[in-house]
Amino acid sequence: MSKNIVLDKSFNFGLDIIKLYLRLKSEKEYILSNQLVRSATSIGANITEAQYAQSKKDFVNKMNIALKEANESEYWLKLLWRAEIISDKDYKLYHDESSQIKALLINIVKNSKDRI
Repeated sequence: MSKNIVLDKSFNFGLDIIKLYLRLKSEKEYILSNQLVRSATSIGANITEAQYAQSKKDFVNKMNIALKEANESEYWLKLLWRAEIISDKDYKLYHDESSQIKALLINIVKNSKDRI
């Protein structure tokens, strides 16, 4: 049985962001952290859906949506960081995680499109 790296990374990223969200919520930051947790957890949800896609085009579509959600997550992280709501250390950690996921998704989408 092969390991699905992008699925594992997206799941772990979602968990990490949920923990960040709970911490920020306890600090009374609701708006940006809510947007972040929604987009970050959506990455793994779309990758999971893609595993049972009805066609190759459906697979690419779900993975593209996951890529868009990863990109959106980076936006919310950057806003939280630039507004000095999260530390430089937190920003770097979460941004690095999302960047790795984005790189994997870009590669998957490109290779999948080439096969269609």
